[in-house]
Amino acid sequence: MPRFTAENTILAKEIIGRYPHPKSALIPLLHLAQEQDGHLAEDAMVHIAELIDHTPAEVIGTASFYEMFKREPVGDYLVNVCTNIACMLMGGEELLHHLEDRLDIRPGSTTADGMFTLEDVECIAACTEAPCLTVNYRYFHKISTDEADQLLEDLRAGRRAHEIPKHGTLARVRQSIPADRRAGAAVPGECGQPVWMTPKDDPEDAPA
Repeated sequence: MPRFTAENTILAKEIIGRYPHPKSALIPLLHLAQEQDGHLAEDAMVHIAELIDHTPAEVIGTASFYEMFKREPVGDYLVNVCTNIACMLMGGEELLHHLEDRLDIRPGSTTADGMFTLEDVECIAACTEAPCLTVNYRYFHKISTDEADQLLEDLRAGRRAHEIPKHGTLARVRQSIPADRRAGAAVPGECGQPVWMTPKDDPEDAPA
């Protein structure tokens, strides 16, 4: 389903309405497209371009900048194993090699059943909790190989579905701000210069 569904098209327009300029909704719309399909389909990005009245090249340019946006299909569960210095010293590389053996794939690959994609990643900002990995960006700290095996088994059996949704879903609670509770979005350039940008009087020009 490469373009937004009818339901998601309605949601996309509601998201766009939160911003003074439609283009400001680009990243939330990319997340919505990835939630729908598990990755960013080409036609979905074209659809986003139409909704915000910009070119597909601008949409793809933004999508390609962020590692979390996947332009090719990945598994239901994206397993990122950190092998940067702290995790490496605490067994991160051994953990990665263990998962390669268990899943029978190399980093950057997806299992034949489409369930797991394995990635070797740089620092994921949990150095005091090394070694660590994430599954669909949910953290697992100080994880042993036995615990990693149990995690894979739980995911295959559906025992973690309440905790880890399939790839693309960042949050289970959809943001919704009633119109009467919104602070109001000001169009850039129509509110004057911010106070913090207003130059102060030169002290040398001040009266004696």
